[in-house]
Amino acid sequence: MKVLITGADGLLGSNLVRLLLERNYQVSVFIHPSSKSKTLDNLNIERFYGDILKEEEIEAAITKVDSIIHVAAMTNIWPARSELVNKVNIDGTKMIIKLALRHKLKRMVYIGSASSVNTVDTSNKYPFAAAKFGLDYIDSKYYALKAVLNAAKNDKLPAIAILPTYMIGPYDSLPSSGKMIIAIAKGKLKFFSGGGRNIVHVNDVAIAIVNALEMGKIGKYYIAGNENLSYKEFFSRVSSIVHSKAPKVRIPNWATKSFGFVLEKSAIAFHKQPMISYPMARISCENQFAESKEAIAELKMPQTPISVAISECFEWFLQNGYCNKQDIIQHEIK
Repeated sequence: MKVLITGADGLLGSNLVRLLLERNYQVSVFIHPSSKSKTLDNLNIERFYGDILKEEEIEAAITKVDSIIHVAAMTNIWPARSELVNKVNIDGTKMIIKLALRHKLKRMVYIGSASSVNTVDTSNKYPFAAAKFGLDYIDSKYYALKAVLNAAKNDKLPAIAILPTYMIGPYDSLPSSGKMIIAIAKGKLKFFSGGGRNIVHVNDVAIAIVNALEMGKIGKYYIAGNENLSYKEFFSRVSSIVHSKAPKVRIPNWATKSFGFVLEKSAIAFHKQPMISYPMARISCENQFAESKEAIAELKMPQTPISVAISECFEWFLQNGYCNKQDIIQHEIK
């Protein structure tokens, strides 16, 4: 089977490409021309470069494949409201749907976010609970998911949606989720908030996605996660693996939110991105927990221990110059 992956140069995409090659798929990737990631270098893949909003550019790649895994998305959370984020994440997904139907692809696997569905808004004030945070990234992933599920229901699009939680693992070239691991390793993270996340090894998510090319139920979404951990628990595990001190001081939720609010107002005034925005401060105070029974049962998604995910992520950072062992040793001495 010939498979196209959009956004293949990120944390998830880089692991996906390798897994597909291991399983003898023919792999094509669609990457934005501005990408500087090196995680796909020297792999036996066909590359296409372009803008997902330009139909002729993405169609040139999609005409040669049997299935598509749509990973590409803008994950920007600053500013909180962004027309470009909405265009890429919503209109870009609708473009993939349109072309998948036109070329009668065997399967479309859409990669969304567990934040779209893992909580319920009991007040009925918002279309989904995480909409209260006011981030176009989160909102756009919700509306893109709706577009995929509606197309599966109304247009017979052979689509499945995979909604990962917080992924940790190797090939985190930005870095993205691994920033917290680097910060702890270097002794730069001193505090923690009262919330928590569901955390999963990125390769477990990749396995669920590749299995979804032939398994699972059309028109259904699957949450791809593993263990629910408070930030205190997660940071403690990270510190034991990177041999550094864990943050000891918990900041009260009201103080975390106030800090985020002040930093955001200052960032707006000085036209620069804050260390933490008010929406992100609010999110850090909540438990973004989830369960993945259906992905485990129907997509055969493994549950690799989170300690393994942290170790593999940290080792990749060391090997690729994101962390310096000498800096870490100096921090241990201090």
